[in-house]
Order: sequence, then structure tokens, then C-alpha cells
Amino acid sequence: MGDATRSTALVALFIGIAAIAGGYAAAFISGGTPVWAAWLLALGIRVSLAAIMILGAARGRRGIGPLKLPFAFVALVLVIGFGAALALPATEGPLSTLWLGLPARAAIVIYGVGLLPIVVLPIAYALTFETQTLSAEDVERVRALARENQAAIESGATEPMDNQRRG
Repeated sequence: MGDATRSTALVALFIGIAAIAGGYAAAFISGGTPVWAAWLLALGIRVSLAAIMILGAARGRRGIGPLKLPFAFVALVLVIGFGAALALPATEGPLSTLWLGLPARAAIVIYGVGLLPIVVLPIAYALTFETQTLSAEDVERVRALARENQAAIESGATEPMDNQRRG
């Protein structure tokens, strides 16, 4: 049985990708793209990004450990950022107020969705590097599995060793 963190993240990734696909598919509806399609894309992108971050950081049964708070912050920023950009009225024009040199929607996406995660995630990874990266034993275990798989392939086995052990 796999760990719950990865299983949940894989389900979330599937749901996120399905939402993105639904948003894109809505563009083919006759009469124009419905308003909900953009919300499906915003939600699907947020869920997919969070799931991919979790899959990349999950370490066995320990899950993502101390990265829970930074990941939750990034997910919240993405929800608020995409939601705010979509919820703002479409009244921008040449005389609109600029936020740090950009129209409101673009500023929210660039500065909120784009820059905040770029600042938070590297700091979070740096602070948790020792506990979240592979140990020397983990690296050696991966190398040993790679050697076994290569030997199995060279000897003519039809499946790599790891797959044979599972089945």
C-alpha cells in the first residue's frame, strides 16, 4: 500500500487536469465560451500546481512534513490571485489606475501568482533542505535498484526487478 500523501496528490492532480481539460473544451461550445470555463481553468491550475509540488516533495510516509505551511500559503495565494483577477470587473481602459506599472488584473497575476511563490518556495526549501532531501542511504538504495534493473534488462528479463517484486 502506498502512502496517503502521494495517493491524495495523484487524485488531486487528476481532478486538476480534468478541470483544465474541461475549461479548454468549453471553448468549443457554440455561442462562445461560458464564464465558468475560466473558473474551471483557474481552479484546475491551482489544484494541479499544488499536487505537483506535493508529489515532488513527499518523502514516503513522512509526507511533506514542514512544507505544509509554505505549500498551503502558495495554494491560497494562487486561489486568491486567480480568483481576484477573474472577479474584477472588465472596466480597464487607458485611464485606469496602474498598480506598480500594470493594470490591476495583470498586476495581480504577475506580482501575486507569479512573484509571491517564487519568493516563498525557495526559502521554504532552503530551510527544510536537510530533512526533505534524499539521504545518502536513499541515494544508494536508488543506485542499487538501478543496477539491479540494468542487470535484469541485460540478462533478458521482460520486466525490471522492481516490477517483478511487486507482482
